[in-house]
Amino acid sequence: MDEPRSRRERPAKAALTRRGIVAAAVEVMRAEGLDRVTMRRLAKELDTGPASLYVYFRNTAQLHVAVLDELLGSVDLAPVKAAGDWRERLEAVLASYTLMLFEYPSLAQSAVTARPSGENYLKLVESILALLDEGGVPPQQASWGVDLLLKVATATAAEHAGGEDPEQWDEVGAALRAVRSETHPRIAALGEDLLSGPGPARTSWGIRVLINGVIATPRTGGKQS
Repeated sequence: MDEPRSRRERPAKAALTRRGIVAAAVEVMRAEGLDRVTMRRLAKELDTGPASLYVYFRNTAQLHVAVLDELLGSVDLAPVKAAGDWRERLEAVLASYTLMLFEYPSLAQSAVTARPSGENYLKLVESILALLDEGGVPPQQASWGVDLLLKVATATAAEHAGGEDPEQWDEVGAALRAVRSETHPRIAALGEDLLSGPGPARTSWGIRVLINGVIATPRTGGKQS
């Protein structure tokens, strides 16, 4: 007959670590969405109390930023050291960043106001700066340009985070078709071309416009380096 085992003989729980908490948070987000990534939900997942998690993260917002930085590690930075036109390679990096956010709609919306500062974020910024430097962009323009490029890429992903609503687009298209040239001559002339173009092509064009603008627009209010 087997002897009963004492509860003290049960395997000890794995020690909490920041990396382990973030990994668990990523899994919860993938399965249930970012809204479910709370201290209480993670504490249940990790078989601990919420207070234990506050040792590593002061609030849920900081935890969400850590999740974002973790997933930034999946952005393809290989184009930085590849051959070819630097603009096209920069566009490829930003496209990879945007596609990552497309995969996680709730994270895309959160990223609009997030302020990441982790290692993967720093790698992404360094990569973009390296490509701008390769293109001869003055340092001060590059330092503002990298922020602008990431903001637009993030906003593009967040805009589509909730999915497309065909009825809303139909309403917009109908409104454009119904305008009178006497009152809205420019809208009437362009018509539905205002909404034309597949998403990737339009996004790509927008990124190229920004890159060209960063190159051509000196900063004001300070001496150029």
